Amino acid sequence: MRNHDFKKINQSIGFIIRRHRESMGMSQEALADAIGLHRTYIGAIERGERNPSLKNIVRITSVLPITLSDLFKELETDLAIKGKSRREKP
Repeated sequence: MRNHDFKKINQSIGFIIRRHRESMGMSQEALADAIGLHRTYIGAIERGERNPSLKNIVRITSVLPITLSDLFKELETDLAIKGKSRREKP
C-alpha cells in the first residue's frame, strides 16, 4: 500500500466516527471524556490527521452506536467506493 492509501483510510475512519458521534448529538469533548482521551486527539482522528490504534478504535466504538465490525464494514465500503470512482476517471 502506498502512503496516500493510508491517508484515505485514516480520513474514512474519521468520517465514520464523526458521523456516528454527531448522530448521537455528542460533542468531541463528550466523546473524549467518556473514553479518557483528549478532545484534540478526537478532532485529529475525525480529520484523518491521526492514525488511531486498534485499542483507541475499540474505545471509541464502545461509546458510539456502531460495533467495531460495522465500523470496518463501513470502512471497506467507503474505500471500495472511493477506489471505484478513482478507477472510473480517465
